[in-house]
Amino acid sequence: MLTIGLTGGIGSGKSTVAKLFEKKGITVIDADQLARDVTLPNKPALEKIVEKFGSDMLLPNHTLDRSKLRNLIFKDDQKRIWLEQLLHPLIRNELGQQIKAAHSPYCIVMIPLLIESAPNPLINRILVVDAKKEEQLERAAVRDQQTNSEIYTILSKQATRGQRLKAADDVISNMGTLEDLQGQVDALHKYYMSLI
Repeated sequence: MLTIGLTGGIGSGKSTVAKLFEKKGITVIDADQLARDVTLPNKPALEKIVEKFGSDMLLPNHTLDRSKLRNLIFKDDQKRIWLEQLLHPLIRNELGQQIKAAHSPYCIVMIPLLIESAPNPLINRILVVDAKKEEQLERAAVRDQQTNSEIYTILSKQATRGQRLKAADDVISNMGTLEDLQGQVDALHKYYMSLI
């Protein structure tokens, strides 16, 4: 199974690009959703997170307060590394199972921090969604209801635009219209089909 790792900085438009591939019948797997799944109540990962960071990481309904955890780990590299070491093997295991279950000719795996994490043996090609920092800030502020300061903290922990572009096998430029995006997805879909 040809597996494309879809990545890009916060607010770059990864979800929009993923939806365009889905419309072509391509299986899209969201690593963030897998991270949510492995941290559900009664899962060992959630218990370990609470042991490490305290019960104030839980919302009143006993689910993980993802916003609070995100703010905590992006301010402290040691805590972020600990969390990655806990979650990445669990996510990778689930990812492998979902890739095997995919029914499309190839599949897309959305991994926001693909460049920042260790090489992923399940990924064959890296597709970067590229956007200007100003546009990323604007989209993330609207979508996540976060302040510019919080978004800058997250951006500072992510790979730079240059690092992402250097690691990319393929790039989609999200600096135009939805029609521009569609055209780029169409071209890449045709190319990916030729690789199978």
